[in-house]
Formats: sequence, structure tokens, C-alpha cells
Amino acid sequence: MTTRIVLGTCHHDCPDSCGWQVTVEDGRAVSMRGNPDHPYSQGELCPKVNRFLDRVYSPDRILTPLIRTGAKGDAQFRAASWAEALALVADRVGEIVRDWGGQAIVPWGDAGTQGSLMMNSLDRRFFARLGSSIQVDSLCGAAALSGTAAALGSPLTCDPLDVRYADLVFLWGTNTRLTNRHLWPFIEEARAKGARVIVIDPVRTITADAADQFVQPLPGTDVALMLAMMHVLIRDDLVDHDYVQRHTTGFDELARHVADWTPARAAAVCGIDAHIIEQLARDYGNTPKAFIRTLIGAEHREHGAQFFRTLVCLPTLTGGWKHKGGGFSRSVGSYNNAFLDDDSFSAPHLAAGKPRRPISMNQIGRALTDPTLDPPVKALFVYNGNPVATAPEAATIARGLQRDDLFTVVSEQFMTDTARFADVIFPATTQIEQNDVVTAWGHLHLGFNHQAIEPVGESVPNTELWRRLARAMGFTEPELFESDESLLTKYLADVDAEALRRDAVIHLPLPDDLRPYADGGFATPSGRFEFASAHLEAQGHGRLPEYRQPIEGPGGPASAKYPLVLMSPKIHQRFLNSSYSHLDAHANPEGEMYCELTTTDAAARGIADGDRVRVFNDRDSIDVVARVTARPRTRDGMTIVPFGWTWSRTRDRKTVNVLTNDTLTDWGGGVAYYDTLVQVERVS
Repeated sequence: MTTRIVLGTCHHDCPDSCGWQVTVEDGRAVSMRGNPDHPYSQGELCPKVNRFLDRVYSPDRILTPLIRTGAKGDAQFRAASWAEALALVADRVGEIVRDWGGQAIVPWGDAGTQGSLMMNSLDRRFFARLGSSIQVDSLCGAAALSGTAAALGSPLTCDPLDVRYADLVFLWGTNTRLTNRHLWPFIEEARAKGARVIVIDPVRTITADAADQFVQPLPGTDVALMLAMMHVLIRDDLVDHDYVQRHTTGFDELARHVADWTPARAAAVCGIDAHIIEQLARDYGNTPKAFIRTLIGAEHREHGAQFFRTLVCLPTLTGGWKHKGGGFSRSVGSYNNAFLDDDSFSAPHLAAGKPRRPISMNQIGRALTDPTLDPPVKALFVYNGNPVATAPEAATIARGLQRDDLFTVVSEQFMTDTARFADVIFPATTQIEQNDVVTAWGHLHLGFNHQAIEPVGESVPNTELWRRLARAMGFTEPELFESDESLLTKYLADVDAEALRRDAVIHLPLPDDLRPYADGGFATPSGRFEFASAHLEAQGHGRLPEYRQPIEGPGGPASAKYPLVLMSPKIHQRFLNSSYSHLDAHANPEGEMYCELTTTDAAARGIADGDRVRVFNDRDSIDVVARVTARPRTRDGMTIVPFGWTWSRTRDRKTVNVLTNDTLTDWGGGVAYYDTLVQVERVS
């Protein structure tokens, strides 16, 4: 027996990008464990990835090309050879390009793998060569980046691991123990030295339960809370005037602007007692090493970028940026840009003379069903994602996918919500069957993933799929056939590639003392932090940070008909996004998909715990079970239907995203999932 241990890096859309070890015996992976030498994940994997080999060797895995035989959506397919499936795709796509032009073809790819090669490399070149429409916007991350960068002039923020040096930690709109679990030990390190942890979140999460204080504002009211905190900081002279004088502009305007944002005013908006707001601000202003940590959950609102633009005002007022253990941290993935050559994957000359139409991935349902779109979408390629489960307005997406004149190609590992509508499915490898580089957005380490086993069945890595499709289309440009090794060599031009391959993880070549704005250095038009921003005002985002109610929110025109705010957070550790929930080993211990209500809201509707209920709005409805407990995660006026259950685990083969709002965010190209109103009624 030949046994070897192969180092790799988790590819999931998660900030932690953990290191792992795969034990391979005679070509078969027999175990996976965390890499104890990984400086961030330190040998621990999450409950999902601990069972990753169940996914690799699942009997339900798609291992050959499939061609549809039944109605779209019925998941009826027959096995086909690669030659037959490729020829079918080439014929149909070639016909569409001749009849409608390349813009009639739309790619939809997401972060099902965050490996740099498999997520977005040769696909750029393939679709450029076709002259297809181009995917724009982002289901998550873009609004947070844009709001932060608009205020700071750069997306760069503090090292998350510096939280260990903090005396006060604000976890704002982030469920760290669940969705960023490997950061929690560093937070506990700070607590062991006396730091307090305050969680601010509209949902009572497992992180909130572990905090020293939990503050639960009404959904979407965080900016009002921040403005009131600034009111107190300025009123009580808890401002670092030296830092403000040397590194900012617009302070006097800001002071006048927040003068009316008293704690009492914010309390009425946020549903928080005024004295709690007062104390939050004082605690923050009196603690130089106060660390604010957030991720992307708060961006999923119509005014999501404004949240981040406003939040970074707090450490700027107090000079928190000066202190190791102070300041603000969100995703740190942008630090990779200085060391990795992402542009090396592009080949824009392949699209020369082919105008490319932008299509928002957040509103793919609209694109598929818009009768005025010219040219209409005639072919859709889906890879690294499952839009029927993960994108908003999912019922509209499904309706579009049922069009007889739409040709849909999916690259997948399992029969997902989206794959069941496909015309052709190509089998995709899992992470342990391919080489790749994995950037992290929750820490400052870069990971390498070594292929541990040969591809199972006839599955292929994404890069090989694009090469085969290009060949089937009769394309000859060499850029379309570049090898993975050549792509990696160019991409890793400015890092220690030898060490990365050897250890499967390196720290980005950044200083240990990473305080990006300790001495100012803001990359705004003025070179200073602009509390009052002329360039944001010109773009329609307000000269100063301001609280705005969403169109679809409490008090809006729809709230009389649909009085409950729906939130669909990630609550479960056994599956991620739409992955794993279909596997029996990951079946949710809480049972089937449910709707959580407060006792007050449930009583008003005659609903008891365990009742079958209908959650609905003008978009669609879902059939779920009611959960009514004495200690809910919600507040009156809101309901939770957790995200992650896929079609095979639900009563009506629908996901919560049939209800969610596809309005784009204020800027940054995000989407307002959480600005969704619903009603709930008992089903007899």
C-alpha cells in the first residue's frame, strides 16, 4: 500500500480559507483533517469540511456529461460521452452566435470555488472570444468594498488578527462564531486579557449569545445608530482632535449634521433604549484600542454601501486607526492585489470588435424574462454557482430557465436547483482533484491546493472544461488552451511561489505592524478622510453619511400588506450556501426549513410552534414549518427563514430566495436581500 499526505486549502466562499491535509492510500482519499501548521486555522476544519470526502465519493455525484431528456426542471437526463455533449453545445452556441450575435450568450459564475484558476481564469478568455454579454455586480462583497473604499479612498483595512490586541471588540453585523469561526480564538485571546465583546446585530446569533453585551437594532437601522454614536462622541468631546485636524476634512460639517441625531432620535428608529446608545458611544470613545469587525452581511440592503461609509467614520473620529488593536476590519482580500497578477488571466484582445453587454448577476431573472432585451438571452452558462438557490427573485430565474428557446449549460458536481433546468451538464471536479491557489479574505495568508487524487469519473477542472469547449467551437487562439501550470506561474509572479507550493500557505509580504491609516494616508481626492465628500455628493450618495429608509421596508408602501421584515441569514454549520444540504450526512438537525416568529407575531396570526405556514409576498410563497420559542432570534415585526436548504430538502422545491428582493444596492453592485417584506399565515 502506498500512503501519502497531500496539503491543500479549502476553496469555499468563506473568509477562513483553512488549510487541510488529505491522506491518500493507493490513489484514494481516505481521510481529511485540518493542517496543524496552518497559522490561521491551526488544524481545525468546520463541520462541513470535516465530511468533505463524503461529497467527493457520494453516489449522487455527477460523473459523466448529461443531456436533458425530460421537461426543464424535472431533472431527467441521460448519460452522454464528452464528444456528444461538446458537439451539442458547440452546434447550439454556434447557431446562436450566427443568428443573434455573441451578446445573446450570458455567463453566470460565482464563488462556488474561490480558487483563482477555477473561479475566473480561462472562462474570461473563452467568453471574450465568443463576444458574449459580460457578467457584472456581485451577490456579496462588492457593496462593502465600495462603501469602504469611497470613504477611505482604498478598500484596505486592518488585519483581522489584530483583534487580539483590542481592549474592546465590536462585532457589527457578523456572526463570527459561525461564518468566521477561526477568528474567534483571537477574540478570546483579547478577552483573556480583559477585553469586552459587544455584538450588534438584528438577529440573536450564536456569536451574540457568547458576547459580553448584545445590542439588537431593528433591521436596516444601523446607520441611525452610528450617527447617534457620533453625536455623543462629538458632544462629549471624545474625539481625537489632533488626528482629525491632521488627517480629515469636513469635521465641522459632520458635527452640525449629527447634532440632531440624538440618542433619543436614534432610539425611536432603531428600537434600542437611548441610554444603551449613550453607553455604546462612551465605551467606544473612551477605549483607544477599540476594534470594529464586520463582514458582508450588512451590505445586503438597498443602502448597504452607506453602512460601511458611515461605520469607518467612528475610528476616524477617535483616532482608533493609530492603535494596534484599534480601527476597523472587513474583508482583507484586496491586499492580494499587490502581489498576484490577476490581469494575467485576461485576454481582452480576443473580444476585439465585439461589443459586450453588461448583465447583472443579481438580476439574472430579469434578464432571462425581459421581452424587450435585444438581443434576448439565448444561451446561459452556469458554473461555480447555483443561482436558483443563491440569487434573489429565484422564482423569476426558474421561470426564465423553463423557456423552450433558452439553451442552458451547467458545470456541476451534483443535481442542484439550477442544474435540473439544464440542457447539458458537464461533470466538475472537487477541490482535492485539482491544483489551485486560494486567496483569503478573512486573513492575510495565501494558500496553495495540491491535487490529491485523480479526477473521479469523467469530471474535469473548470480550466479543462473551457479548453475543451474552445476546441469544440473550432477556436485556435493559443491563449484559450494555456496550461494550468503556465497560468499559475504568471499569476504568482510577485510571491515566493516555491515556499507557497512547499508549505501550501505563506503570509503575504506585508509588515507585521499593519495599521494602514495610523498616519493618515487616505487615498481620497483630497488625501484626507472626507467626512463631507463632494465626489460622493456628485454621485448622488450624499455629501455626509445619512440614514435612508429602503423602499421595501417598515413604514414603506408595501408594509401594510406585508408587515414582516424577512431575514434569511446563514445559521447552520453543516452546510454552506447551497452546498452540502442535499447530502444525508449534513441533514439539518433542526429538521425541515422553518419560519421563526416571536410569540407576539405568532399569536396575532393564530400560529403555534410546529404549525405548517405559508410565507409569501408578491414574488412567490414558500411552505414551511413555524418555529415559535420563548427566546427567539428575532424581534417583533421580523421573521427568519434561514438560508441554505435546497430544492431536494423542501416541501415545495423552493428556496427562501423566491421571496427576496433583487434591488441593487446604493452603489457597488450588491443586492438588497434583507430589504424584503412578507406576510405569514397558518396553513390548515
